[in-house]
Amino acid sequence: MKYIISRHAQTEMERRNISKAVVESVLNAPGQVVPEKEGRKVYQSKINFGSGKTFLLRVILVDDVDPAVVITVYKTSKIEKYWR
Repeated sequence: MKYIISRHAQTEMERRNISKAVVESVLNAPGQVVPEKEGRKVYQSKINFGSGKTFLLRVILVDDVDPAVVITVYKTSKIEKYWR
């Protein structure tokens, strides 16, 4: 999939200490793809960031444009809330 990472998403990745390599791995092999608002999807995977605790990494992108645009990225411990 071709995509670009928005400036906002890049800023949030830096602020949240999430590497581009991890984001790319989720986009290339997501644990789940969840439809959200029209034109948006969430690519998500369960990941251990080395702390011994598993987090859900959620990559939100607009996919009705070419290339797709990653609009934000975040990790959460609330896996049950988002995992379907």
